[in-house]
Amino acid sequence: MDIIDLLPNSTFDFRFQLPRQAQDFLERREVREFMSGALAGAMTKAILAPLETIRTRMVVGVGSRHITGSFVQVVEQQGWQGLWAGNMINMIRIVPTQAIEFGTFECTKRAMASLQEKWEQNECPKLQIGCLNLTLSLSWISPVAVAGAAAGVASTLACHPLEVLKDRLTVSPEAYPNLGIAIRNIYKDGGIGAFYAGLSPTLVGMLPYSTCYYFMYDTIKKSYCLTKNKKSLNRPEMLIVGALAGFTASTISFPLEVARKRLMVGALQGKCPPNMAAALSEVIRQEGLKGLYRGWGASCLKVMPSSGITWMFYEAWKDILLVQKGLI
Repeated sequence: MDIIDLLPNSTFDFRFQLPRQAQDFLERREVREFMSGALAGAMTKAILAPLETIRTRMVVGVGSRHITGSFVQVVEQQGWQGLWAGNMINMIRIVPTQAIEFGTFECTKRAMASLQEKWEQNECPKLQIGCLNLTLSLSWISPVAVAGAAAGVASTLACHPLEVLKDRLTVSPEAYPNLGIAIRNIYKDGGIGAFYAGLSPTLVGMLPYSTCYYFMYDTIKKSYCLTKNKKSLNRPEMLIVGALAGFTASTISFPLEVARKRLMVGALQGKCPPNMAAALSEVIRQEGLKGLYRGWGASCLKVMPSSGITWMFYEAWKDILLVQKGLI
């Protein structure tokens, strides 16, 4: 990390050495966890961008209600490049989002585990109510679940404007043909607040998804390793376990995702529901209960490979940047 060799086979050897402070910063465990998340997210999104485009269109009710029909419509209307509509902003969005999410997850998980250990060592406080004695213990709280929730909230707060831009570019390429025009028009229509449209429902929807997502991955991973008497998963096993975690989390939180997308892009159609409850009611009134899972198949088609590939890449980058460096 400290020396960069340019033209190594040339007689002209140029070397660039980072300052000592920069080297020390890049060697920190937390920084490398952030880097692992960013690299994993970028590689995954580059592969799965077409599925994200189709999923977003189906969730918000644009075009065909079927995966194949939506795919054909995009290609006919916008060409093959339409499948990557909004992908530039998606890549810009995913790098900081995944870096913050995985980095926050790892840091919070370690902090919670350390807090539980210190809490138990110092003896749990006791609460007496009449003849009832209660021991206040933190052992029932899962550090992974808390860390998953914290990761989702932190990444959402930091990167929500990029999510708004990505959805506008994907759903209405005619009104928002490029990133510059999208930023200008959104700001013109609603100011800075327009970039945080739908933040509250996003947080409400993110909490159950993120908590379940990380908790399920950790639980399935540990259970499988215990059953097979293994210390770690191989790459194909990481792919499968990550896919199962994504499937479970998506299924549980999908109605909230439908409401969130409706709120975020509803202004484009001139009929934005006032809140999440109203959005859910509107979906049920128009399409019945099954409307809450409209686009669920496309979502799973995107979420499962995305989750599996992301975890596989993340664990691989952790091996390269942390395990091989002796930081874990």
